[in-house]
Amino acid sequence: MRDFLRRLPKAELHLHIEGSLEPELMFSLAERNGIALPYASVEEVRQAYDFTDLQSFLDLYYQGMSVLRTADDFHDLAMDYFRRASAEGVVHVEMHFDPQAHLARGVELPVVMEGLSLARRRAQRELGMSTALIMAFLRDRPAEEAMEVMERAAPYWEMLDAVGLDSAEQGNPPAKFVEVFERARELGIPRVAHAGEEGPPAYIREALDLLDVCRIDHGVRCLEDPALVARLRDEGVVLTVCPLSNVRLRVVDRMADHPLPQLLEAGLRLTLNSDDPAYFGGGMLANFEACHEAFGWSREIFIQLAGTAIESAFMSDERRLALHRELARVP
Repeated sequence: MRDFLRRLPKAELHLHIEGSLEPELMFSLAERNGIALPYASVEEVRQAYDFTDLQSFLDLYYQGMSVLRTADDFHDLAMDYFRRASAEGVVHVEMHFDPQAHLARGVELPVVMEGLSLARRRAQRELGMSTALIMAFLRDRPAEEAMEVMERAAPYWEMLDAVGLDSAEQGNPPAKFVEVFERARELGIPRVAHAGEEGPPAYIREALDLLDVCRIDHGVRCLEDPALVARLRDEGVVLTVCPLSNVRLRVVDRMADHPLPQLLEAGLRLTLNSDDPAYFGGGMLANFEACHEAFGWSREIFIQLAGTAIESAFMSDERRLALHRELARVP
């Protein structure tokens, strides 16, 4: 099964590029930029990846991204992930990035965009990988700040495949960002949002009704609201589920407890994703393998999940058709 899962053409719709920063690259960039890390070794960093909840993860996550200073750093970060993902059979990657976290450190938006754009072109040229870019707003920051970033990104609006909403859910409902997402809608930019991970099912409803999102990132707590489950099924809303992330952040205690089988049985449209692979125990292949080990899913189920990801990705119709054909040829 491992060989089959590796060959399966996979589209990743829920990845935070800053969360792909492996400890080895963290140390390399720290040395290049003259930054002192609070860790003595790569192994010490890995030992720190033992989280109790989302906030404890975010604290380390923001500390790690402090090594990202130049366009070259962002290029190297993205290419490092693209190469690993390609080796695992990933053919399309949609990157969330957090401009507010970089602006707060004095790293301006052109620096981030230059580095990521160069990496995207290189991934297409060298790996045959298509990519999409999702500018995410930090929900634990003021909505006014998010709106300011939205406007500062004007030179790059045409490069954005979507805007998103991430970071700590508790106490930060989607309703807080209605005006920001309305602005994105006016500009013709698609919208996605994290909801129903640590936050309640009501946040999923808000994301749909108030932010007019086309996908829900995570969404696993929808099962607590049968009427919401029925709505998600009837409207064909895609949930970008991140199994290993959910285990590491204690959304569930272990993979065997994950609600993915129930979500599938409810007829929901699902995709598998890695979220922050450097921190959560692996990339796309590891997430697919974890589901096979925990649930014993057949090849047909994994083909279905891969097909849903391709169908709901931000890509051209020509690219989508080509990937569907590639998926149909998997032995």
